[in-house]
Formats: sequence, structure tokens, C-alpha cells
Amino acid sequence: MDYKIQVSKLKLYYGDVLALKKISLNVQPNSVLALIGPSGCGKSTFLKTINRMNDLVDGVKIEGEVLIDGDNIYHPNIDVVMLRKRIGMVFQRPNPFPKSIYENIAYGPKIHGLVKKNELDDVVEKSLRDAALWDEVKDRLHTSAMGLSGGQQQRLCIARLLAVEPDVLLMDEPCSALDPISTMKIEELVTELKSNYTIIMVTHNMQQAARVSDYTAFFLNGEMVEYDETDAIFTRPQDKRTEDYITGRFG
Repeated sequence: MDYKIQVSKLKLYYGDVLALKKISLNVQPNSVLALIGPSGCGKSTFLKTINRMNDLVDGVKIEGEVLIDGDNIYHPNIDVVMLRKRIGMVFQRPNPFPKSIYENIAYGPKIHGLVKKNELDDVVEKSLRDAALWDEVKDRLHTSAMGLSGGQQQRLCIARLLAVEPDVLLMDEPCSALDPISTMKIEELVTELKSNYTIIMVTHNMQQAARVSDYTAFFLNGEMVEYDETDAIFTRPQDKRTEDYITGRFG
């Protein structure tokens, strides 16, 4: 089987502190992987190794391999800018640019050389449609994105990613700042997007992991305790620590 992402014996140090302990896992294409575990267990740190966001942190040292489509993303010849184009990231809080809705989406394609207005128009519309936002904003594309609701802003940030045609989406608790209805829309969107993308999502919400993911990895103290199909993790966990966490005994 050809895996989209293969992580092998990944260790990450902050200075002398070992924050990720020999993580190995494979991610299927067109699937949703949920990362669960208590705060500070390494979920977000692991997520950021997939698009080298940790490069931006002083004192970080990484050992092991992360392969995407068979390419080692930590190889010295890798173009990190192009890597981050392929592997988009959505954060906990929506972070639209203080520009119009249209300019938010057109920004990435313009940087990568798309300048014709009719082509940009098409990309903006397609990206907003794919992020299930077009019908809500099509009459106000040239108004500020800051006027959107929190849930709309988060979908706008997803649309902004889709505009540069990534193939992996990383989501770091994308619903933690949203109300239940906006959360439901994002979850529906994740389910739709996996037909075209591979998605890794950090979530504190166990019900959310159970609803949207195909696979779940449970992290604890920088270690990956268990990784399996989501149904198996939630109904037949192999490790007592996983069972204790998902039944609410700690975390």
C-alpha cells in the first residue's frame, strides 16, 4: 500500500528536553487522522513537524524521518516554501488577513504567480465553494474578512489554504474557538474534503474525533501510546492508558 505520510522514529527536542519520543505511524491517503490526548502531550508539536513549522522555533532538533509521497521532507534539498504550499495548516483561532474576502483567497495564488483576473476569480469561487462558504459571502467578496463570524472566518482560512492546491491539510483544534453550529459545519466540511485531501486534525473533543476521523492516535507525555482505526480506539482500546483517557479518568 502507498501511504501518503510515513513517520519513522521521529524524535523532537526543545534544547535538551525530549518532546516527541520515537513516533512512528503511517497515514493513508484521503483519510482523516485525529490526534487526541491531554494538553501538552505533543499533539500540536507532532502536527507541526509535518510541514516543518517547528523550524521556526529556536533550539529545536529533529531526528527520524517524515516522508510525504515517499520524499523525506527534512532532506536538505527540500524547498520549505513549496512544502508548506503542499501542506496547509489551520490554527485554533481563525486568522484572516485584514483584507477583503476576495483578497484573502487570491493572496496565495498571486504569490505563486497567478495574476490573470478571470483565473483568480475562478480560484476564489472554487475555493469558497469547496470550503462551503460561497453562498454566504458571494455578494460581499470585496468587504473585509474581519466582518465575518468566527465560524465563517475559519472556513475562509480553509478556503485560503485550498486556493494554493495543497494535498495535505493540518488542523490544530480548528473548532476550539467556535460555537456548536459552526463546529458542525467544519466537521461536515472535513468529511467532504477528505475525498480530495489527506487530513490530520488535533482535537480535544473526543466526540469530534469519533465523528470525523478514520484513524485516531492517542498521545501522552510525548509518546504515541496507541494508533488504530477510530472505531477500535474508542470501542476496543489495547492500552489501559487509552481506555482511561477516553473514559474520562484523566485529561
